[in-house]
Amino acid sequence: MIKPGRLASLVLAVWLAGCSSSPDDRYQMAQDKAPDGAPDLNQLEPPVPRYEPKSRGGNRDYEVWGKSYQVLPSAEGYVEEGNASWYGAKFHGHLTSNGETYDMFSFSAAHRSLPLPTYAKVTNLSNGKSLVVRINDRGPFHSDRIIDLSYAAAWHLDILKSGTAPVRVEAYHFDGPNSPLPPLVGQPQLFIQLVASGDQSALNRLKPMLEKQLGQPVRIETSGQLHKLQLGPLTDAATAERLLTELRAGEYPQAFKVVEPQAN
Repeated sequence: MIKPGRLASLVLAVWLAGCSSSPDDRYQMAQDKAPDGAPDLNQLEPPVPRYEPKSRGGNRDYEVWGKSYQVLPSAEGYVEEGNASWYGAKFHGHLTSNGETYDMFSFSAAHRSLPLPTYAKVTNLSNGKSLVVRINDRGPFHSDRIIDLSYAAAWHLDILKSGTAPVRVEAYHFDGPNSPLPPLVGQPQLFIQLVASGDQSALNRLKPMLEKQLGQPVRIETSGQLHKLQLGPLTDAATAERLLTELRAGEYPQAFKVVEPQAN
């Protein structure tokens, strides 16, 4: 007879195999691949971050391929940049580390240490595209990657062809069931500086005109006797790059991007 503790360990080991790249008897495919056919992924709605209690499975420290991993007590303050990969048809329909069924057509992901489940914003740093995913699995167990995205999430972020991409992962932390949607700690804010001048009155007059013309907020930052007219904060990197190109081609060839961390 297998003791309950031993049985739990065996079940956990099976779940943690979910992001393994090595073939075994559990899977019908030796190598992972994209699906032969897929629904219209444009119609998928991304998950809305909300409080969820920790899953009964997948939230204990564990070991894979002889290496030990520690699960974080919470997602509070988590932000990291690194490479993302994706996993698809080989694992579709099998159990994730927290006991759910992996659906490659949902916006989900695997992470080595964040609590399960955790909602996180993933931004592809090569193109500025971002997406909220629900992390419900463990992996990837490669030292050069920090998150494994579902097929649908990788499609949305335009990572399928390249296989991997540099990303920023920013986790949402909820204190309890009634907590409001928290700000992302450490999420950078993007601005475009248009002009700097000692004449604050002139910039004050220009500010509302630009806000109306460009449809974006504008601020004036003061440093000593110098006043800086800056467009933003902007929603994402892709928007900032588009506006910067347009402004440089127009009346503000000297415009440049300003990136600053969000105050905690």
